[in-house]
Amino acid sequence: MEMKKSPDGGWGWVIVLVSFFTQFLCYGSPIAVGVLYLEWLDAFGEGKGKTAWVGSLASGVGLLASPVCSLCVSSFGARPVAIFSGFMVAGGLMLSGFAPNIYFLFFSYGIVVGLGCGLLYTATVTITCQYFDSRRGLALGLISTGSSVGLFIYAALQKLLIEFYGLDGCLLIVGALALNILPCGSLMRPLRSSDCPLPEKTALENVPDRYSIYNEKEKNLEESINILEKSYGGEETCRSTLANGDWKQDSLLHQNPATTAHTKETETYKKKVAEQTYFCKQLAKRKWQLYKNYCGETVALFKNKVFSALFIAIFLFDVGGFPPSLLMEDVARSSNVKEEEFIVPLISIIGIMTAVGKLLLGILADFKWINTLYLYIATLIFMGLALCAIPFAKSYVMLAILSGILGFLTGNWSIFPYVTTKTVGIEKLAHAYGILMFFAGLGNSLGPPIVGWFYDWTQTYDIAFFFSGLCVLLGGFILLLASLSPWETRNKQLPKPAPAAFVYKVASNV
Repeated sequence: MEMKKSPDGGWGWVIVLVSFFTQFLCYGSPIAVGVLYLEWLDAFGEGKGKTAWVGSLASGVGLLASPVCSLCVSSFGARPVAIFSGFMVAGGLMLSGFAPNIYFLFFSYGIVVGLGCGLLYTATVTITCQYFDSRRGLALGLISTGSSVGLFIYAALQKLLIEFYGLDGCLLIVGALALNILPCGSLMRPLRSSDCPLPEKTALENVPDRYSIYNEKEKNLEESINILEKSYGGEETCRSTLANGDWKQDSLLHQNPATTAHTKETETYKKKVAEQTYFCKQLAKRKWQLYKNYCGETVALFKNKVFSALFIAIFLFDVGGFPPSLLMEDVARSSNVKEEEFIVPLISIIGIMTAVGKLLLGILADFKWINTLYLYIATLIFMGLALCAIPFAKSYVMLAILSGILGFLTGNWSIFPYVTTKTVGIEKLAHAYGILMFFAGLGNSLGPPIVGWFYDWTQTYDIAFFFSGLCVLLGGFILLLASLSPWETRNKQLPKPAPAAFVYKVASNV
Protein backbone atom coordinates (compact mmCIF):
# COMPACT_ATOMS: atom_id res chain seq x y z
CA MET A 1 0.00 0.00 0.00
CA GLU A 2 1.18 3.55 -0.72
CA MET A 3 1.45 5.83 2.28
CA LYS A 4 -0.66 8.98 2.13
CA LYS A 5 0.71 12.41 2.95
CA SER A 6 0.67 13.29 6.65
CA PRO A 7 -2.58 15.22 7.25
CA ASP A 8 -1.36 17.08 10.39
CA GLY A 9 -4.73 16.79 12.05
CA GLY A 10 -8.05 15.04 11.57
CA TRP A 11 -7.75 11.44 12.75
CA GLY A 12 -4.20 12.27 13.80
CA TRP A 13 -5.50 13.92 16.97
CA VAL A 14 -7.29 10.67 17.82
CA ILE A 15 -3.93 8.94 17.34
CA VAL A 16 -2.34 11.44 19.76
CA LEU A 17 -5.07 10.79 22.33
CA VAL A 18 -4.88 6.99 22.18
CA SER A 19 -1.05 7.09 22.12
CA PHE A 20 -1.11 9.27 25.25
CA PHE A 21 -3.34 6.77 27.06
CA THR A 22 -1.29 3.85 25.74
CA GLN A 23 1.90 5.24 27.26
CA PHE A 24 -0.03 6.17 30.39
CA LEU A 25 -1.33 2.61 30.84
CA CYS A 26 1.82 0.70 29.91
CA TYR A 27 4.46 2.87 31.61
CA GLY A 28 2.45 3.86 34.70
CA SER A 29 3.34 0.81 36.78
CA PRO A 30 6.92 0.18 35.54
CA ILE A 31 8.00 3.79 36.14
CA ALA A 32 6.20 3.93 39.52
CA VAL A 33 7.70 0.58 40.48
CA GLY A 34 9.32 2.18 43.55
CA VAL A 35 6.07 1.59 45.47
CA LEU A 36 6.14 -2.10 44.56
CA TYR A 37 9.87 -2.27 45.29
CA LEU A 38 9.25 -1.73 49.02
CA GLU A 39 6.65 -4.52 49.10
CA TRP A 40 8.93 -6.95 47.23
CA LEU A 41 11.72 -6.24 49.73
CA ASP A 42 9.43 -7.23 52.60
CA ALA A 43 7.78 -10.15 50.77
CA PHE A 44 10.87 -11.98 49.47
CA GLY A 45 13.57 -10.79 51.87
CA GLU A 46 16.20 -10.42 49.16
CA GLY A 47 18.90 -7.75 49.04
CA LYS A 48 18.18 -4.29 47.68
CA GLY A 49 20.54 -4.79 44.74
CA LYS A 50 18.87 -8.02 43.60
CA THR A 51 15.33 -6.67 44.10
CA ALA A 52 16.17 -3.52 42.17
CA TRP A 53 16.81 -5.67 39.08
CA VAL A 54 13.04 -6.10 38.64
CA GLY A 55 12.32 -2.41 38.07
CA SER A 56 15.53 -1.78 36.14
CA LEU A 57 14.79 -4.63 33.71
CA ALA A 58 11.26 -3.32 33.15
CA SER A 59 12.69 0.04 32.08
CA GLY A 60 15.82 -1.16 30.32
CA VAL A 61 14.68 -4.20 28.30
CA GLY A 62 12.48 -2.12 25.99
CA LEU A 63 15.38 0.21 25.17
CA LEU A 64 17.85 -2.63 24.73
CA ALA A 65 15.47 -4.32 22.30
CA SER A 66 14.69 -1.12 20.38
CA PRO A 67 16.10 -2.50 17.07
CA VAL A 68 13.82 -5.55 17.37
CA CYS A 69 10.86 -3.35 18.29
CA SER A 70 11.44 -1.14 15.26
CA LEU A 71 11.67 -4.20 13.02
CA CYS A 72 8.36 -5.56 14.36
CA VAL A 73 6.53 -2.28 13.80
CA SER A 74 8.01 -1.93 10.30
CA SER A 75 7.03 -5.50 9.38
CA PHE A 76 3.54 -5.79 10.90
CA GLY A 77 2.36 -2.21 11.47
CA ALA A 78 1.60 -0.19 14.59
CA ARG A 79 -1.94 -1.50 15.19
CA PRO A 80 -1.15 -5.28 15.38
CA VAL A 81 1.97 -4.63 17.45
CA ALA A 82 0.07 -2.40 19.88
CA ILE A 83 -2.69 -4.98 20.39
CA PHE A 84 -0.22 -7.83 20.85
CA SER A 85 1.91 -5.75 23.23
CA GLY A 86 -1.19 -4.85 25.25
CA PHE A 87 -1.67 -8.55 25.99
CA MET A 88 2.02 -8.80 26.94
CA VAL A 89 1.90 -5.92 29.43
CA ALA A 90 -1.41 -6.98 30.97
CA GLY A 91 -0.38 -10.64 31.13
CA GLY A 92 3.01 -9.84 32.64
CA LEU A 93 1.47 -7.69 35.37
CA MET A 94 -1.12 -10.33 36.24
CA LEU A 95 1.48 -13.10 36.29
CA SER A 96 3.59 -11.02 38.66
CA GLY A 97 0.73 -11.19 41.17
CA PHE A 98 1.38 -14.94 41.47
CA ALA A 99 5.19 -14.69 41.65
CA PRO A 100 6.59 -17.24 44.16
CA ASN A 101 10.06 -15.64 44.24
CA ILE A 102 12.11 -12.75 42.93
CA TYR A 103 13.43 -14.77 39.98
CA PHE A 104 9.93 -15.23 38.61
CA LEU A 105 9.51 -11.44 38.74
CA PHE A 106 12.65 -11.03 36.63
CA PHE A 107 10.78 -12.78 33.82
CA SER A 108 7.15 -11.75 34.31
CA TYR A 109 7.64 -8.09 35.31
CA GLY A 110 11.14 -7.34 34.10
CA ILE A 111 11.24 -9.01 30.67
CA VAL A 112 7.60 -9.52 29.60
CA VAL A 113 6.30 -6.14 30.78
CA GLY A 114 9.50 -4.36 29.76
CA LEU A 115 9.49 -5.77 26.23
CA GLY A 116 5.78 -4.99 25.85
CA CYS A 117 6.41 -1.38 26.89
CA GLY A 118 9.24 -1.09 24.37
CA LEU A 119 7.02 -2.35 21.56
CA LEU A 120 4.22 0.03 22.54
CA TYR A 121 6.56 3.01 22.71
CA THR A 122 7.87 2.31 19.21
CA ALA A 123 4.34 1.77 17.87
CA THR A 124 2.96 5.02 19.32
CA VAL A 125 5.89 7.13 18.13
CA THR A 126 5.81 5.58 14.64
CA ILE A 127 2.07 6.02 14.06
CA THR A 128 2.20 9.60 15.40
CA CYS A 129 5.07 10.52 13.06
CA GLN A 130 3.06 9.13 10.13
CA TYR A 131 0.08 11.38 10.88
CA PHE A 132 2.04 14.58 11.61
CA ASP A 133 4.66 16.52 9.72
CA SER A 134 4.74 20.26 10.46
CA ARG A 135 3.32 19.76 14.00
CA ARG A 136 5.18 16.55 14.72
CA GLY A 137 7.13 18.02 17.63
CA LEU A 138 3.94 19.11 19.40
CA ALA A 139 2.30 15.74 18.85
CA LEU A 140 5.31 13.80 20.16
CA GLY A 141 5.55 16.12 23.15
CA LEU A 142 1.91 15.48 24.04
CA ILE A 143 2.13 11.70 23.87
CA SER A 144 5.44 11.62 25.79
CA THR A 145 3.75 13.23 28.81
CA GLY A 146 1.56 10.12 29.09
CA SER A 147 4.30 8.19 30.88
CA SER A 148 4.98 11.10 33.28
CA VAL A 149 1.30 11.49 34.14
CA GLY A 150 1.15 7.72 34.57
CA LEU A 151 4.02 7.90 37.07
CA PHE A 152 2.20 10.60 39.04
CA ILE A 153 -1.13 8.72 39.20
CA TYR A 154 0.11 5.13 39.46
CA ALA A 155 2.41 5.93 42.40
CA ALA A 156 -0.58 6.93 44.53
CA LEU A 157 -2.93 4.36 42.96
CA GLN A 158 -0.66 1.37 43.59
CA LYS A 159 -0.06 2.50 47.17
CA LEU A 160 -3.82 2.70 47.74
CA LEU A 161 -4.49 -0.67 46.10
CA ILE A 162 -1.83 -2.36 48.23
CA GLU A 163 -3.50 -1.06 51.40
CA PHE A 164 -6.91 -2.43 50.38
CA TYR A 165 -6.09 -5.57 48.38
CA GLY A 166 -2.48 -6.42 49.12
CA LEU A 167 0.40 -6.73 46.66
CA ASP A 168 -1.13 -9.58 44.64
CA GLY A 169 -4.50 -7.84 44.27
CA CYS A 170 -2.78 -4.59 43.28
CA LEU A 171 -0.90 -6.28 40.42
CA LEU A 172 -4.04 -8.06 39.21
CA ILE A 173 -6.04 -4.81 39.13
CA VAL A 174 -3.23 -2.88 37.45
CA GLY A 175 -2.95 -5.69 34.88
CA ALA A 176 -6.67 -5.49 34.22
CA LEU A 177 -6.37 -1.73 33.69
CA ALA A 178 -3.61 -2.40 31.15
CA LEU A 179 -6.13 -4.33 29.01
CA ASN A 180 -7.49 -0.92 28.01
CA ILE A 181 -4.46 -0.73 25.73
CA LEU A 182 -6.32 -3.09 23.36
CA PRO A 183 -9.08 -0.64 22.34
CA CYS A 184 -6.46 2.13 22.14
CA GLY A 185 -4.39 -0.01 19.79
CA SER A 186 -7.40 -0.87 17.64
CA LEU A 187 -7.90 2.86 16.94
CA MET A 188 -4.37 3.20 15.48
CA ARG A 189 -5.64 3.12 11.91
CA PRO A 190 -2.74 2.87 9.44
CA LEU A 191 -2.30 5.81 7.10
CA ARG A 192 -2.59 3.90 3.81
CA SER A 193 -4.52 3.98 0.56
CA SER A 194 -6.20 0.70 -0.40
CA ASP A 195 -6.44 1.48 -4.13
CA CYS A 196 -2.78 2.34 -4.73
CA PRO A 197 0.01 -0.04 -5.71
CA LEU A 198 2.72 -1.11 -3.35
CA PRO A 199 5.39 1.51 -2.73
CA GLU A 200 8.53 1.12 -4.78
CA LYS A 201 11.97 1.11 -3.30
CA THR A 202 14.30 4.03 -3.63
CA ALA A 203 16.34 4.26 -6.79
CA LEU A 204 19.55 3.08 -5.18
CA GLU A 205 17.85 0.07 -3.59
CA ASN A 206 15.75 -0.76 -6.63
CA VAL A 207 18.56 -0.94 -9.18
CA PRO A 208 20.51 -3.81 -7.60
CA ASP A 209 17.40 -5.92 -7.03
CA ARG A 210 16.01 -5.50 -10.53
CA TYR A 211 19.21 -5.79 -12.50
CA SER A 212 20.90 -8.44 -10.41
CA ILE A 213 18.00 -10.80 -11.16
CA TYR A 214 18.30 -10.02 -14.89
CA ASN A 215 22.04 -10.58 -14.89
CA GLU A 216 21.54 -13.67 -12.83
CA LYS A 217 19.31 -15.21 -15.51
CA GLU A 218 21.90 -14.54 -18.20
CA LYS A 219 24.64 -16.27 -16.24
CA ASN A 220 22.37 -19.10 -15.19
CA LEU A 221 21.79 -19.84 -18.86
CA GLU A 222 25.52 -20.14 -19.48
CA GLU A 223 26.00 -22.36 -16.44
CA SER A 224 23.09 -24.55 -17.50
CA ILE A 225 24.51 -24.94 -21.02
CA ASN A 226 27.83 -26.07 -19.60
CA ILE A 227 26.12 -28.56 -17.34
CA LEU A 228 23.99 -29.90 -20.19
CA GLU A 229 26.99 -30.19 -22.53
CA LYS A 230 28.80 -32.29 -19.96
CA SER A 231 25.78 -34.51 -19.50
CA TYR A 232 25.33 -34.93 -23.27
CA GLY A 233 29.03 -35.81 -23.67
CA GLY A 234 28.66 -38.51 -21.06
CA GLU A 235 25.56 -39.84 -22.81
CA GLU A 236 27.35 -40.12 -26.20
CA THR A 237 30.22 -42.04 -24.60
CA CYS A 238 27.73 -44.41 -23.03
CA ARG A 239 25.99 -44.95 -26.35
CA SER A 240 29.25 -45.77 -28.19
CA THR A 241 30.12 -48.31 -25.54
CA LEU A 242 26.74 -49.93 -25.84
CA ALA A 243 27.03 -50.08 -29.65
CA ASN A 244 30.30 -52.01 -29.41
CA GLY A 245 29.46 -54.39 -26.62
CA ASP A 246 25.86 -54.46 -25.46
CA TRP A 247 23.38 -53.52 -28.25
CA LYS A 248 20.44 -54.95 -26.39
CA GLN A 249 20.63 -52.49 -23.54
CA ASP A 250 21.07 -49.60 -26.03
CA SER A 251 17.94 -50.57 -27.89
CA LEU A 252 16.04 -50.95 -24.65
CA LEU A 253 17.17 -47.49 -23.61
CA HIS A 254 15.78 -45.88 -26.80
CA GLN A 255 12.60 -47.86 -26.54
CA ASN A 256 11.83 -46.91 -22.94
CA PRO A 257 9.88 -43.57 -22.83
CA ALA A 258 10.06 -43.44 -19.01
CA THR A 259 13.87 -43.26 -19.18
CA THR A 260 13.71 -40.40 -21.69
CA ALA A 261 11.30 -38.45 -19.46
CA HIS A 262 13.54 -39.05 -16.47
CA THR A 263 16.51 -37.66 -18.40
CA LYS A 264 14.59 -34.46 -19.24
CA GLU A 265 13.52 -34.04 -15.62
CA THR A 266 17.12 -34.40 -14.51
CA GLU A 267 18.24 -31.75 -16.98
CA THR A 268 15.50 -29.36 -15.80
CA TYR A 269 16.40 -30.01 -12.17
CA LYS A 270 20.09 -29.29 -12.80
CA LYS A 271 19.17 -26.05 -14.54
CA LYS A 272 17.01 -24.93 -11.60
CA VAL A 273 19.74 -25.83 -9.14
CA ALA A 274 22.22 -23.71 -11.09
CA GLU A 275 19.79 -20.78 -11.12
CA GLN A 276 19.03 -21.00 -7.41
CA THR A 277 22.72 -21.34 -6.52
CA TYR A 278 23.63 -18.20 -8.40
CA PHE A 279 20.66 -16.34 -6.93
CA CYS A 280 21.74 -17.26 -3.38
CA LYS A 281 25.29 -16.09 -4.12
CA GLN A 282 24.04 -12.72 -5.38
CA LEU A 283 21.71 -12.34 -2.40
CA ALA A 284 24.52 -13.17 0.02
CA LYS A 285 26.75 -10.61 -1.69
CA ARG A 286 24.09 -7.93 -1.39
CA LYS A 287 23.36 -8.65 2.29
CA TRP A 288 27.08 -8.70 3.07
CA GLN A 289 27.51 -5.35 1.34
CA LEU A 290 24.63 -3.86 3.35
CA TYR A 291 26.20 -5.18 6.54
CA LYS A 292 29.55 -3.64 5.61
CA ASN A 293 27.86 -0.31 4.85
CA TYR A 294 26.09 -0.39 8.24
CA CYS A 295 29.36 -1.09 10.05
CA GLY A 296 31.05 1.66 8.04
CA GLU A 297 28.35 4.16 9.00
CA THR A 298 28.65 3.14 12.66
CA VAL A 299 32.42 3.64 12.63
CA ALA A 300 31.93 7.02 10.93
CA LEU A 301 29.50 8.05 13.68
CA PHE A 302 31.98 7.26 16.43
CA LYS A 303 34.64 9.29 14.61
CA ASN A 304 32.49 12.30 15.52
CA LYS A 305 33.88 13.12 18.98
CA VAL A 306 30.69 14.88 20.11
CA PHE A 307 28.66 11.76 19.29
CA SER A 308 31.17 9.59 21.17
CA ALA A 309 30.89 11.92 24.18
CA LEU A 310 27.09 11.88 23.86
CA PHE A 311 26.98 8.09 24.00
CA ILE A 312 29.13 8.14 27.18
CA ALA A 313 26.97 10.90 28.68
CA ILE A 314 23.64 9.13 28.05
CA PHE A 315 24.99 5.88 29.50
CA LEU A 316 26.29 7.58 32.67
CA PHE A 317 23.11 9.67 32.92
CA ASP A 318 20.95 6.56 33.04
CA VAL A 319 23.27 4.76 35.43
CA GLY A 320 23.08 7.63 37.90
CA GLY A 321 19.86 9.48 37.07
CA PHE A 322 17.37 6.62 36.87
CA PRO A 323 17.71 5.13 40.42
CA PRO A 324 15.89 8.01 42.23
CA SER A 325 12.61 7.26 40.45
CA LEU A 326 12.88 3.67 41.69
CA LEU A 327 14.47 4.07 45.12
CA MET A 328 13.32 7.47 46.46
CA GLU A 329 10.57 5.93 48.62
CA ASP A 330 13.08 3.57 50.21
CA VAL A 331 15.48 6.48 50.69
CA ALA A 332 12.81 8.28 52.72
CA ARG A 333 12.16 5.15 54.80
CA SER A 334 15.90 4.70 55.38
CA SER A 335 16.10 8.35 56.54
CA ASN A 336 13.42 7.61 59.19
CA VAL A 337 10.85 9.94 57.62
CA LYS A 338 7.49 9.28 59.27
CA GLU A 339 4.53 8.07 57.24
CA GLU A 340 2.40 10.95 58.54
CA GLU A 341 4.69 13.47 56.82
CA PHE A 342 4.08 12.00 53.36
CA ILE A 343 1.60 14.49 51.89
CA VAL A 344 2.30 13.34 48.32
CA PRO A 345 4.42 10.29 47.39
CA LEU A 346 7.90 11.32 46.30
CA ILE A 347 7.59 9.29 43.11
CA SER A 348 4.43 11.22 42.22
CA ILE A 349 6.36 14.48 42.60
CA ILE A 350 9.06 13.15 40.27
CA GLY A 351 6.40 12.14 37.74
CA ILE A 352 4.53 15.44 37.56
CA MET A 353 7.74 17.49 37.47
CA THR A 354 9.09 15.27 34.68
CA ALA A 355 6.04 16.17 32.59
CA VAL A 356 6.60 19.87 33.34
CA GLY A 357 10.28 19.54 32.48
CA LYS A 358 9.56 17.86 29.14
CA LEU A 359 7.23 20.65 28.09
CA LEU A 360 9.31 23.61 29.30
CA LEU A 361 12.66 22.27 28.08
CA GLY A 362 11.05 21.41 24.75
CA ILE A 363 9.78 24.99 24.43
CA LEU A 364 13.23 26.39 25.33
CA ALA A 365 14.84 24.17 22.68
CA ASP A 366 12.71 25.89 19.99
CA PHE A 367 14.28 29.30 20.67
CA LYS A 368 17.00 29.99 18.12
CA TRP A 369 19.18 31.91 20.58
CA ILE A 370 19.46 28.87 22.88
CA ASN A 371 22.10 26.27 22.11
CA THR A 372 20.29 22.98 22.68
CA LEU A 373 23.51 21.04 23.27
CA TYR A 374 24.61 23.40 26.07
CA LEU A 375 21.09 23.31 27.52
CA TYR A 376 21.31 19.51 27.70
CA ILE A 377 24.76 19.73 29.33
CA ALA A 378 23.38 22.15 31.93
CA THR A 379 20.63 19.69 32.88
CA LEU A 380 23.26 16.95 33.38
CA ILE A 381 25.45 19.11 35.63
CA PHE A 382 22.55 20.33 37.79
CA MET A 383 21.19 16.79 38.07
CA GLY A 384 24.57 15.51 39.23
CA LEU A 385 24.66 18.18 41.94
CA ALA A 386 21.09 17.36 43.04
CA LEU A 387 21.97 13.65 43.32
CA CYS A 388 24.98 14.46 45.49
CA ALA A 389 22.67 16.49 47.77
CA ILE A 390 20.32 13.57 48.50
CA PRO A 391 22.47 12.14 51.37
CA PHE A 392 22.16 15.50 53.19
CA ALA A 393 18.32 15.55 52.98
CA LYS A 394 16.89 14.07 56.17
CA SER A 395 13.33 15.43 56.05
CA TYR A 396 10.32 14.97 53.80
CA VAL A 397 10.38 18.62 52.68
CA MET A 398 14.00 18.44 51.52
CA LEU A 399 13.45 15.10 49.78
CA ALA A 400 10.33 16.49 48.08
CA ILE A 401 12.26 19.52 46.80
CA LEU A 402 15.07 17.37 45.49
CA SER A 403 12.54 14.99 43.91
CA GLY A 404 10.94 17.92 42.09
CA ILE A 405 14.33 19.15 40.83
CA LEU A 406 15.36 15.68 39.68
CA GLY A 407 12.00 15.15 37.97
CA PHE A 408 12.23 18.46 36.11
CA LEU A 409 15.79 17.74 34.94
CA THR A 410 14.83 14.23 33.86
CA GLY A 411 12.55 15.96 31.36
CA ASN A 412 15.67 16.54 29.24
CA TRP A 413 14.57 13.41 27.37
CA SER A 414 12.37 15.72 25.29
CA ILE A 415 15.39 17.63 23.94
CA PHE A 416 17.63 14.61 23.46
CA PRO A 417 16.44 14.02 19.85
CA TYR A 418 17.23 17.68 19.10
CA VAL A 419 20.74 17.21 20.47
CA THR A 420 21.26 14.03 18.46
CA THR A 421 20.04 15.69 15.26
CA LYS A 422 22.35 18.67 15.75
CA THR A 423 25.28 16.33 16.41
CA VAL A 424 24.99 13.90 13.48
CA GLY A 425 22.49 15.52 11.08
CA ILE A 426 18.97 14.49 10.12
CA GLU A 427 20.21 11.86 7.65
CA LYS A 428 21.95 9.86 10.39
CA LEU A 429 19.35 10.46 13.11
CA ALA A 430 17.64 7.05 13.01
CA HIS A 431 20.92 5.12 13.04
CA ALA A 432 22.51 7.25 15.76
CA TYR A 433 19.38 7.36 17.94
CA GLY A 434 19.10 3.57 17.88
CA ILE A 435 22.68 3.20 19.12
CA LEU A 436 22.18 5.79 21.86
CA MET A 437 18.93 4.21 23.04
CA PHE A 438 20.66 0.86 23.34
CA PHE A 439 23.23 2.33 25.73
CA ALA A 440 20.48 4.21 27.57
CA GLY A 441 18.72 0.89 28.16
CA LEU A 442 21.98 -0.62 29.38
CA GLY A 443 22.35 2.22 31.86
CA ASN A 444 18.74 1.83 33.00
CA SER A 445 19.32 -1.87 33.63
CA LEU A 446 22.54 -1.40 35.61
CA GLY A 447 21.86 1.80 37.60
CA PRO A 448 19.38 0.69 40.30
CA PRO A 449 21.11 -2.64 41.06
CA ILE A 450 24.45 -0.84 41.48
CA VAL A 451 22.90 1.65 43.91
CA GLY A 452 21.21 -1.23 45.74
CA TRP A 453 24.48 -3.13 46.03
CA PHE A 454 26.13 -0.02 47.50
CA TYR A 455 23.41 -0.01 50.18
CA ASP A 456 23.84 -3.73 50.87
CA TRP A 457 27.57 -3.12 51.27
CA THR A 458 27.46 0.06 53.41
CA GLN A 459 23.90 -0.10 54.87
CA THR A 460 23.37 3.50 53.77
CA TYR A 461 22.44 5.32 50.56
CA ASP A 462 25.04 8.07 51.05
CA ILE A 463 27.89 6.54 49.04
CA ALA A 464 25.39 5.18 46.50
CA PHE A 465 24.04 8.61 45.58
CA PHE A 466 27.48 10.22 45.67
CA PHE A 467 28.43 7.62 43.08
CA SER A 468 25.28 8.36 41.04
CA GLY A 469 25.90 12.10 41.13
CA LEU A 470 29.54 11.71 40.09
CA CYS A 471 28.49 9.51 37.15
CA VAL A 472 26.10 12.15 35.82
CA LEU A 473 28.59 14.97 36.44
CA LEU A 474 31.33 13.04 34.64
CA GLY A 475 29.09 12.51 31.62
CA GLY A 476 28.16 16.19 31.55
CA PHE A 477 31.76 17.42 31.72
CA ILE A 478 32.92 14.95 29.04
CA LEU A 479 30.19 16.21 26.72
CA LEU A 480 31.07 19.81 27.58
CA LEU A 481 34.73 19.30 26.68
CA ALA A 482 33.81 17.63 23.40
CA SER A 483 31.39 20.43 22.50
CA LEU A 484 34.00 23.17 22.87
CA SER A 485 35.28 22.41 19.35
CA PRO A 486 34.29 24.84 16.55
CA TRP A 487 30.62 24.64 15.60
CA GLU A 488 31.41 24.16 11.92
CA THR A 489 33.58 21.12 12.66
CA ARG A 490 30.88 19.56 14.79
CA ASN A 491 28.20 19.98 12.13
CA LYS A 492 30.40 18.71 9.33
CA GLN A 493 28.63 16.14 7.19
CA LEU A 494 29.83 12.59 7.70
CA PRO A 495 31.26 10.94 4.56
CA LYS A 496 28.88 8.61 2.83
CA PRO A 497 30.17 5.06 2.26
CA ALA A 498 30.95 4.14 -1.33
CA PRO A 499 28.16 2.11 -2.99
CA ALA A 500 28.69 -1.54 -3.73
CA ALA A 501 30.88 -2.14 -6.77
CA PHE A 502 28.67 -4.92 -8.09
CA VAL A 503 25.72 -2.51 -8.34
CA TYR A 504 27.36 -0.60 -11.20
CA LYS A 505 28.72 -3.73 -12.83
CA VAL A 506 25.34 -5.41 -12.95
CA ALA A 507 23.54 -2.29 -14.17
CA SER A 508 26.10 -1.78 -16.97
CA ASN A 509 25.46 -5.29 -18.24
CA VAL A 510 21.84 -4.36 -18.84
